Amino acid sequence: MNNYLIIVCGPTASGKSELAIELAQFYKTEIISADSRQFVKELSIGTAKPNKEQLQCVPHHFIDSHSIHDQYSAGQFGIDARLVLKELFKKHKAVIICGGSGLYIDAIVKSFDSLAPNNLLLREQLNEEFANEGISILQEKAKAIDPNVEKLIDIHNSRRLIRFIEKNSQPIAGIDQSLANIEFKAHWIGIKFERSVLYERINRRVDQMIKEGLVEEAKSFYHFKNNHFLKTVGYMELFEYFDGITTLDQAVEKIKQHTRNFAKRQMTWFRKNEDIIWLENHSLKAVEDILENKL
Repeated sequence: MNNYLIIVCGPTASGKSELAIELAQFYKTEIISADSRQFVKELSIGTAKPNKEQLQCVPHHFIDSHSIHDQYSAGQFGIDARLVLKELFKKHKAVIICGGSGLYIDAIVKSFDSLAPNNLLLREQLNEEFANEGISILQEKAKAIDPNVEKLIDIHNSRRLIRFIEKNSQPIAGIDQSLANIEFKAHWIGIKFERSVLYERINRRVDQMIKEGLVEEAKSFYHFKNNHFLKTVGYMELFEYFDGITTLDQAVEKIKQHTRNFAKRQMTWFRKNEDIIWLENHSLKAVEDILENKL
């Protein structure tokens, strides 16, 4: 096995980007971003993209690669990312994947054979949307299928909503199986913190986003507030502020709370993966020690 993936994962605000960049510099390689929002070029502050200096340090793929107006799914991302991965493995022994979107990482790493049966990819996509946007996105999809869905199921139960949407939706288009023949060994590195520490990091990050101009960024996209990509923590709460539903202080507190909730859901997703080696020491040296003699 000559190809290796080093997957840096974990909840939001855990420092994934910084560690991934250090690893990419150490192994002289490139990074594939597996994030469900950072590929949208119009959105920057609220998606916590790596800054310009970080992007200049190491080549990144799927940062600013698509528009807010594009239709883009995890399944299509999996196809595109594997095509990029094929090219990167021609130049590099190891490639870094960095992200907090479990579905997008799985779309690269898992065999497509394991994602396709019984429309599992649709189920994982719905779960990811629920994790990102809350139950309202599932309710909208279910009502689009049947406006009387409230008479059929409990629309406050995410599992029942997902089953209803699965049952009444067209399967996601088939994936080119020729892309599934990439051979690689995956090494999963997870970053974790004590909950109180992580929540404080999240609070500080939100405060920093506000200082950097998140309110102004959200306001510039107010007219697109029903766009799928803008139904995201950090934007939805500010749209409520613009609509006069909340004060700015209340909106900021909601962003912090919803981001903490999102981080909790991310950890629930990743804890199911027994291949992840969790680090409390989030240093390059700690990862080197894990990967020593494995690459």
